[in-house]
Amino acid sequence: MSVFDPEKLTVNFIPPATSSQPIEGRKFTLTHSDLTAELFLDIGYVYNYGAINQKMRDEVLAEWEKDEQGRFSLEGKAYIDGGEFGESVSGIRFNVFNREMDTALKGIVYGDLSFYANYPALLDAPIFISFESTYPQYRQKLYYGTPRQYLNQIYQGS
Repeated sequence: MSVFDPEKLTVNFIPPATSSQPIEGRKFTLTHSDLTAELFLDIGYVYNYGAINQKMRDEVLAEWEKDEQGRFSLEGKAYIDGGEFGESVSGIRFNVFNREMDTALKGIVYGDLSFYANYPALLDAPIFISFESTYPQYRQKLYYGTPRQYLNQIYQGS
């Protein structure tokens, strides 16, 4: 992944999802091609599990969730391991996901740009990514800023 190029992003809406619905429970499945550096974003009421490479498991899944106070956050997850990798491989996967998360989140946010025109308050909602691992040192939930920060980076060329 590394550098986000909007020209290499393909967005697919899974019906009945549209550019404005749903809000709560809106799900994102982001996958990519190592060969072409293309990003593929599916947006829907469900994740597109068919797009996930079950051997690589290098997708990023995210969903808009509402807390008890009615505040939204974009909650994502990255699969590090489920016990099938050793600690060193899991550490490498964790570091790669961490390094590439900026590009992945730019793809998710940019790919749903028309959604933010309908719900501009979500531009300032927090983004959290949970790293799923059997190893405690990689099983973390990290804050990744807001959609507005990613759009600003895209439009400022960083």
